[in-house]
Amino acid sequence: MKTRAVRMYGEMDLRLEEFELPEIKDDEILVKVISDSICMSTYKLAKQGKKHKRAPQDIDVNPIITGHECSGVIVQVGEKWKDKYKVGDKWALQPALNYQGKLDSPGYSYRFCGGDATYCIMPHEVMELDALLPYDGEAFYQASLGEPMSCVIGGYHANYHTNKQNYNHAMGTKKDGNILIMGGCGPMGLGAVSYGIRFENKPKRIVVTDVDDAKLERAASVISPEFAASKGVELIYFNSSKENAEEELLALTDGHGYDDVFVYVPFKPVAEMGDRLLAFDGCMNFFAGPTDNQFKSEINLYNAHYTSTHILGTTGGNNDDLLEALQLAAKGEINPSVMVTHVGGLDAVADTTCNLPGIPGGKKLCYTQFDMPLTAIDDFEELGKKDELFAKLDESCKAHNGLWNPEAEKILFAHFNVEI
Repeated sequence: MKTRAVRMYGEMDLRLEEFELPEIKDDEILVKVISDSICMSTYKLAKQGKKHKRAPQDIDVNPIITGHECSGVIVQVGEKWKDKYKVGDKWALQPALNYQGKLDSPGYSYRFCGGDATYCIMPHEVMELDALLPYDGEAFYQASLGEPMSCVIGGYHANYHTNKQNYNHAMGTKKDGNILIMGGCGPMGLGAVSYGIRFENKPKRIVVTDVDDAKLERAASVISPEFAASKGVELIYFNSSKENAEEELLALTDGHGYDDVFVYVPFKPVAEMGDRLLAFDGCMNFFAGPTDNQFKSEINLYNAHYTSTHILGTTGGNNDDLLEALQLAAKGEINPSVMVTHVGGLDAVADTTCNLPGIPGGKKLCYTQFDMPLTAIDDFEELGKKDELFAKLDESCKAHNGLWNPEAEKILFAHFNVEI
């Protein structure tokens, strides 16, 4: 079977090509990919090429397919898996594999497996690790966004707190505590806000910082303080570029400090401010992944000793985190749509990936079964004056608080004759 896919040959060398897939083996599964959201991790892969720890060293002659935040339907099932997987079933993918100590991962390491493709082959280790998960939701994009949401959820579950009576760690963010999400108006930060409002260890307060008023205004429009208050959480958006930002952030907690701090930007001053704002027994999660393997910042070890502050970092989520993300999205308890600001087709993937840091907004969602320029949701109205498709998409998004939604996805599928 032929597939069209974006393949990486080296540093910033991504090419959309058509080529033949081999026949699947008895322990493999052929899938049709419908949607893939572009992750900053894929940009980091493209920037590093062979230097990336998950990339094979022969990509110049055996290129890999990029993309890992993907979803679709099963087309063909190898004999080994016929009792577990069925043709036509929808799927979501947990790409953070750790199979027999190897870091190989879909979208980073495989010649025939990645989300930026019309069709691809799931290798046996994906199924061995139960990483090809069933999905019964309404829209494919929600399953694609399940992967980044699982990373957010994993971060919440990984945080921990201690006590002075024993050495037990209480896992998760502190119930009724103060959460600080630094650099939190990007797609992952908004996912963290959406999840924090409904996490079982519900906080008393979530403070979200950014230095861009426009981003803060958009964030407040898609997850409003009023909505958070209706769920029992005080939500505050705060511009941290002001002169006395640190003092004002501390004052928001009445001097208590923050029980849980999530750092969503790899910026030394931000990490150091987060450390200074920790409360007694506060936990800081350095969530942002730097590209510099020598990235460092100073931490206060006096506080680590006397006030039990502690720091960790998380990347990715596990299968349970992804299942939780999918289930919560299906129930409407979290809204991954807050992440998406742009939509495009397969032909937009390579250029978008290589220029991702310079494209404003949140998640760039691409549908792999057709070509379409990457387009901002905010531009739908103007484009709709001359193009009926964008007029319909604009109407749909405006009916959903300006957000991408299942109805809009169906409009695209009908326009491009996508068969599921």
